[in-house]
Amino acid sequence: MRYPPLLLTLLLAGCGTLPQPFYGNPGPVGAKLATPPAPVLMVPPPGKALLRDNAASAYANDLAAKLADYDVPSVAGPIQKDNWHLQITAALNGNSTLPIYNVIGPDGKSYGKITGQPVSTEGWANGSQATLIKAADTDAPNLAKLLTGINAAIQASSPQSLENRTPRIAIGTVTGAPGDGDTALPTDLARVLAGPNLELVTNKQDADFVVSGTVKASPAKSGQSLVELDWIVRDTNNRVAGQVTQIHMLNQSDITPHWGDVAVAATQEAAGGIQSVVQNDILKKQASTKKN
Repeated sequence: MRYPPLLLTLLLAGCGTLPQPFYGNPGPVGAKLATPPAPVLMVPPPGKALLRDNAASAYANDLAAKLADYDVPSVAGPIQKDNWHLQITAALNGNSTLPIYNVIGPDGKSYGKITGQPVSTEGWANGSQATLIKAADTDAPNLAKLLTGINAAIQASSPQSLENRTPRIAIGTVTGAPGDGDTALPTDLARVLAGPNLELVTNKQDADFVVSGTVKASPAKSGQSLVELDWIVRDTNNRVAGQVTQIHMLNQSDITPHWGDVAVAATQEAAGGIQSVVQNDILKKQASTKKN
């Protein structure tokens, strides 16, 4: 059977991906840098920031939430072994208080330090909700830039970073396909997806990206089906890096009970789009890191 070409479109994620400190799995790094950064930055309640305990906990939560708005994967909580964390202190400056932020690596070393904008000493000392939220709102953008710069140094120095090696991708599940499509499509994609710019791995824990598929088949005229196949590519932080969509009108006999040549043709066409999504996402992250 000759399989007619599918309509294939690339949909790239347009927002919510950068800055993304410590993206990917950089692997071992040089002697001047720490072990690979964890995907989560811990923000412990500061014990030496001129705040009462309840205010310190509130500020840790405020700042972690605001950093998440800038796509920094951060969580308010105690320091954890092998995790990066943010050390927060404060200093008096006349009638103002200056929050001070220090990024600490898993090795206990400081990788970057900035001083935040001055806030009201009275509001800070009293744990005023408005003062704490304002400090988090004001300082989070500069902290995100600091973390992006740290990430750039790690990525540039590590032979295992995405800047210096072939990205790895794993194939997830395909769901919703008639017949044997949920099995045939990922099986055929595995045969054609790997290339000089993309390495296929079977373990998702080893992958920089995971691609999964969903199929929607709707009855159409003359006994045919309108089939839409969406391939979603996600990175290690489960963010959508991009999507490849294929749409075509097919006879029921083309996809039930077996997809056969249809699955082969569909995955061959989709492979190029998926490879482009991965490369574009990496280039976008690198460009944003250098810009910041």
